[in-house]
Amino acid sequence: MTADEPLWAARFRAPRITLPGWAIEAPQRCMYASTATGVVELYTWDRDTDTQRQATDRPYGTYIGALDPSGEHLWWFADSDGDEWGTWMRQPFEGGEAIPALPGLDAGYPAGLAIGSGVVVAGRSTDTGTAIHLVREGYEFKLYESEHDAFVGGLSRDESLLCLAHAERGDSRHRALRVVQLEDGTPIGELWDGPGKDLSPSGFAPIKGDTRLLVNHERYGRPQLLIWDPVAGTEDELSIDLPGDVDADWCPDGYTLLISHDYAARTELYRYDITFRELSRVDTPPGVVSGATARPDGTIEFAWSSSASPPVIRSSAGAVLLRTPGEPPPDSVSVEDIWIDGPGGRVHALMARPAHLLPPYSAIFALHGGPDLADDDAFRPRRAAWVDAGYCVVHVNYRGSAGYGSAWRDALEGRPGLTELEDVFAVRDWVVGHHLVNAQRCVIAGGSWGGYLSLLGLGTRPELWAAGIAAGPIANYLAAYEEEMEPLRSFDRAIFGGSPDEVRESYVRSSPISYIEKVDAPVLILAGTNDPRCPIGQVESYVARLQELGKEHEVYRYDAGHGSLVVEEQIRQMQVEIDFARRHCLP
Repeated sequence: MTADEPLWAARFRAPRITLPGWAIEAPQRCMYASTATGVVELYTWDRDTDTQRQATDRPYGTYIGALDPSGEHLWWFADSDGDEWGTWMRQPFEGGEAIPALPGLDAGYPAGLAIGSGVVVAGRSTDTGTAIHLVREGYEFKLYESEHDAFVGGLSRDESLLCLAHAERGDSRHRALRVVQLEDGTPIGELWDGPGKDLSPSGFAPIKGDTRLLVNHERYGRPQLLIWDPVAGTEDELSIDLPGDVDADWCPDGYTLLISHDYAARTELYRYDITFRELSRVDTPPGVVSGATARPDGTIEFAWSSSASPPVIRSSAGAVLLRTPGEPPPDSVSVEDIWIDGPGGRVHALMARPAHLLPPYSAIFALHGGPDLADDDAFRPRRAAWVDAGYCVVHVNYRGSAGYGSAWRDALEGRPGLTELEDVFAVRDWVVGHHLVNAQRCVIAGGSWGGYLSLLGLGTRPELWAAGIAAGPIANYLAAYEEEMEPLRSFDRAIFGGSPDEVRESYVRSSPISYIEKVDAPVLILAGTNDPRCPIGQVESYVARLQELGKEHEVYRYDAGHGSLVVEEQIRQMQVEIDFARRHCLP
């Protein structure tokens, strides 16, 4: 860091690590992702010797990986220049040459991976659909193939059964589950809760011969848990009395669950005894747990942060588990909760204020992607950078966000983009009306789906914004559908109710380019040249139209996919955004 460099850059440069995962038969052998070299790469960690090793080293970074059950090999997904299209590689845990792990399979987009002791199940999607392959001793057998979206949902501990999640009924947001015999793909059981209700697998019980599968369901309006035994034909709904969404994973004993409870942008952890139906809280500080795992010795390890405090990897025994090299990042400010009555119900928003200024503030309305994600009370270098620059940051968990029930998440269907923006506009009206934010100094900004909403908001309500920033956005929905990866087309068909051939007017109505003539504020667009999710071609068509209309705009193109894994590139983009905002909306 140079003397004239802003403090916020240190938060990006401070090495970050993910929660280490471990090999099921060799729990001392772990893997994690880190930015220690300035690029997201995968690392191995032998806990017996406390030896840590950088395993991957690629210009565009690596973030998808897994250990085999024995811990002998690390698997990682090798795409091309961040485009998410590629193949699986494998290398020894201790180091050595990486070789193609499944040389008989063509490249594709990853659709799940399950590694057994003598078998591998790999999912891959292409423009023609999804295929799931069984590979054993060099022999490849196609277990499943469909034009619809699907992914590998887990392998039983004795490697006799496979779970796959599929969208054969035409809705990739609300899937069904199928369990098949691994030997030949013969179906054993099917679980489907009907239209509008998703099922998500969380793995088979970690006991050989145990055919119970942990499942997230939405039968009562929010994610809850059940245990399904497809062989016995039984379902056991777990009634867990917590107000928010719950997710879970098995503890190694097979009779206890580790529960993650998300409510109002914060996380709690619990142990749940299946036999006695007893819930006990794991002591964690207020904030967000981004990952948690139950170790064979009974301890819980988790990755934690809050909006004010940087991430740390902790153990329920009280110790900091794994420290990153170098200085920790500077702290930031806490977020405040805002609840308002919106057009579709209560809207939850978060606000981070610059401590050295008084309201009414210049504000960045920073919209999350997904859309079925949510902003939370976690440590975010981007949010902290905006606050350091003198802006109040407002996050809106609009309809479409996860964590507020199934109906809230699905409320955008049929009218995506426009529905979410109604909630954004309502929150803006509230903070302006309460004299927290200057009405003349509001910037709408976001990445991915948040970038899409930013462009759409600039066109549908141009009078509200002093400027707009869109990173990796959908800008021209009809063109995006033609260019994007097939899993995203499946997603689009689910939220629009069909393809552009079937419901063209809906796509046109929700497309930013349909409102481009009304855009009045300066706009900055950042786009990756290899982005398979929000492809560069449809962005260029929007930019060309801005040029034709004489609209004030700037474009920042970078050589990566849907966002960059390179820290210095992330810093450059953050600086470009701050400089743009300052030129058009003074803090």
